[in-house]
Amino acid sequence: MAKELDLAKAKSKVKVILGASVAIAMLLIFIGILDHVGSINVPLEAFDYFIFAGMVLMGPYGFYQAKIDKTIHEIERRLPDFLRDVAEAGRFGMTLADAIVVASSGRYGRLTPEIRKMAAQIQWGVPASQALKLFAERINTPLVERVTTIVIKSSDAGGNVADVLSMVAHSVKEVQHAEDEQRIEMTTYLAVIYIAFMVFIATIIILDTTFLPQMKKAGEAIEAGAATSGMGAGAGSLIETKYIPEIEFIFTLSVMVHAIGDGIVAGVLQKGKISEGLKHSFIMLIIGFISLRVMFGGLKLAAGGG
Repeated sequence: MAKELDLAKAKSKVKVILGASVAIAMLLIFIGILDHVGSINVPLEAFDYFIFAGMVLMGPYGFYQAKIDKTIHEIERRLPDFLRDVAEAGRFGMTLADAIVVASSGRYGRLTPEIRKMAAQIQWGVPASQALKLFAERINTPLVERVTTIVIKSSDAGGNVADVLSMVAHSVKEVQHAEDEQRIEMTTYLAVIYIAFMVFIATIIILDTTFLPQMKKAGEAIEAGAATSGMGAGAGSLIETKYIPEIEFIFTLSVMVHAIGDGIVAGVLQKGKISEGLKHSFIMLIIGFISLRVMFGGLKLAAGGG
């Protein structure tokens, strides 16, 4: 049996999830600040809590919004099938109301419960146009709103509703096919963004594990040589090793900024929505955090402590 639609409740939960995410993120940021200034002592570094705050802000909201978008997609995919069945019933001389009742016996996935509810309202005496309006209000998606408006206007004008329904169904199908093709094409760009992000992380890790240690050794050797020869500490300033922790911090910060930015770009390219990008940003933040802090021993996230 198809699940009952509850988009209105799902959309209202988005605000609750977003509010809870903001509250938890602010708490994590507060802990990170206290740890950085030395007021408390926590097992993780201060900047870790800022990273976790970003994950909390983007992950729950991004994934829940993606779930809603998937539900809407499933609803709208079956709408042309219902319109076509109503049109076929109308060609046998049935009124719009009778055609909807006959077509309601079909299976339309997540749309089925709402279509049968609309048919029941018509059987109880509700006019077809009013039942369609209530149907659109319950589902409340842009495509359903447009389609029901066209059908109601056509029915009120007294035209051939069957032909209108067939044309609308065909038009919706064409739009959906175009969206599918675009989604397939954008998947390639999505893969490119993920690969580029992984290459960027690999570059940062190579710099931190090979280049910076060698620079540090070279700087220490120069300082030791200068001290032995009695040239003074000024000769050791050719390589400022004291800035290496700041460079490591910038490396880590750049990975996190890239994760957020690349994720948003990936979502916009794939589906044209920033909310979809937040899901990718969350995934990239996890990849970046694990790569820098666990798999490769971690970079120092704050100069001189944290």
